[in-house]
Amino acid sequence: MIHSERGGSGRAAFLLLHGLGATGAVWAALCARIEATGLGRWIVVDLPGHGASERRELYSIGRFAADLAPLVTDEQRAFVVGHSLGAYIALALASGWFRARVAGVLGIGPKITWTEADLQGVQDLAARPPRDFATEAEAIERYRRVSGLDTRFAGPDVLARGVRRTGRGYGLAADPRTMLVAGASFATLASSATCPVILARGEHDPMVSLAELRDHATDALDVAGRGHNAHVEDAQAVAALCERLVRRT
Repeated sequence: MIHSERGGSGRAAFLLLHGLGATGAVWAALCARIEATGLGRWIVVDLPGHGASERRELYSIGRFAADLAPLVTDEQRAFVVGHSLGAYIALALASGWFRARVAGVLGIGPKITWTEADLQGVQDLAARPPRDFATEAEAIERYRRVSGLDTRFAGPDVLARGVRRTGRGYGLAADPRTMLVAGASFATLASSATCPVILARGEHDPMVSLAELRDHATDALDVAGRGHNAHVEDAQAVAALCERLVRRT
């Protein structure tokens, strides 16, 4: 089961895909902007292995895309907005390999360069037993640090979705094994997209440089003054990018 929520109105539909370890709750401010501007409808999911969605035995970019494709297969004008891991999945959906008709992709802050040390660190983290916390507040604080969410922009409801009850207290909602998707070829996915693609990053995002993005989209841009979670920190700017994507198609 994939947890999903919908809202808004109009012909265009925006499938919003969060990053690794997060939940669909991070899109709350953007959903409000989409509705306020009449840009279209929105579809928000918790990716498999995250939030309220079921876990899987295997996680991969292709498996995520195959699971999500039915959400947009019947849409006449579907746009996919993905943050970090979500940008990889958005490009996979735009390839046409999964029978999803995608009109455009907005990818925000995807990490493109993975060193051997990065990949070994991911392997080590995924192999560790999940950590339990005595209180929900402790688990939320751990989720906040891991996700990099800033409490100035992410409220209590957004942060609470990132944790769950366990048999011994509270823990992070995300399955640690989801981290094993790290290291997929961004270049392969970017070149496979059959629709317009806009790439962006927060100006101060340490995960990816503007030059790296421009290797795949010459008009890639910065969201001024923001970090890795630009979609949370400046929903208005990201809504403007969504509108630009619609105009481009």
